[in-house]
Amino acid sequence: MAELSRALDRLMRIQGATAAAIVDANSGMAMAKAGGGIDLDAAAAGNTVVLRAKLEAIKAMVLRDQIEDILITLGRQYHIIRPLNWRSGKFIYLVLDKGRASLAMARSGTAEVESEMRF
Repeated sequence: MAELSRALDRLMRIQGATAAAIVDANSGMAMAKAGGGIDLDAAAAGNTVVLRAKLEAIKAMVLRDQIEDILITLGRQYHIIRPLNWRSGKFIYLVLDKGRASLAMARSGTAEVESEMRF
């Protein structure tokens, strides 16, 4: 699981990052997690539901496309869900402090981590 630890370390170095997890969307369980401020186990389960719902919506609309990322904007936080498209059923979950983060840089950094992960 060294690969997951390296990925989490890189995610947590993204400006404004407060928590991160690699999640198995088949079970809704966090495979690895870092940071704090939120219940990452509850977030893994809840965001699995979000990802599954969006995948069903894409299928229903016959879009023939894939999700790059899902952004949830809260009052004080950004939450990024990025499926590992090369590894079906897994996704990156990143929580950012909205006041300290650059959304464009966070999305780019998350995509970079995703492209380098292989486990």
